[in-house]
Amino acid sequence: MNTANEKIGTYPFVVEPFHADFTGRLTLGVLGNHLLNCAGFHAEERGFGMATLNEENYTWVLSRLAIEMTEMPCQYEPFSVQTWVENVYRLFTDRNFAILDKDGHPLGYARSVWAMINMHTRRPIDLLEVNGGSITEYICDAPCPIDKPSRIKVHAEGPSASLRAKYSDIDINGHVNSIRYIEHILDLFPLEQYRQKRIRRFEMAYVAESYYDDQLDFYLETEAGEDTCNVEIRKNGTETVCRSKITFEENQIHV
Repeated sequence: MNTANEKIGTYPFVVEPFHADFTGRLTLGVLGNHLLNCAGFHAEERGFGMATLNEENYTWVLSRLAIEMTEMPCQYEPFSVQTWVENVYRLFTDRNFAILDKDGHPLGYARSVWAMINMHTRRPIDLLEVNGGSITEYICDAPCPIDKPSRIKVHAEGPSASLRAKYSDIDINGHVNSIRYIEHILDLFPLEQYRQKRIRRFEMAYVAESYYDDQLDFYLETEAGEDTCNVEIRKNGTETVCRSKITFEENQIHV
């Protein structure tokens, strides 16, 4: 039987200057990369990581991600990310994260949903049949006091911005990197908005893959109160690639 300490992975980081934005705090895109890397480290250490799965022509794909932060760590500050498996279903698994300051106090939390697919057929794999279902041995009920990813609907009639996927967007799998969508969505808002407000919660729901030279159109709508925005990215004029919900709050720190 694995103990709670064996089920939770803890990984240290420092906010490098090139990982901070103009406010001197860690960017959401870099934090997202750290979370995905920690998910990979944790899975690999326990026998169900990418390198192991690739031998069977399987891979993990991110389906949903929700990040909620009370504060972002500042430039040069050490912090750590903890991650663990909350639930395992036949086709999906829930993985949670805690982002902690140098003293171990929580700065925020994240929730994610993953599927395992066959790299050739792109069809999902039954998680309970991989390695005899050993992933279930690492299910942990550590607290993650934020809401699960929600259903996101966007009704905007026309795009607010468009771009073509280029070299820096494409990852080792040959499609647009999941974090690059986040960074492109953040670029929809003016710098002045980030002076006045901070992102309290950011959600992503991934629907389909996009590839080099695909045209990506960004449909943006603002909910009542103007602190919550919904975004849908469509490729080549039709197919939905992903949806996002961004919740802002007043920035308590003068920039």
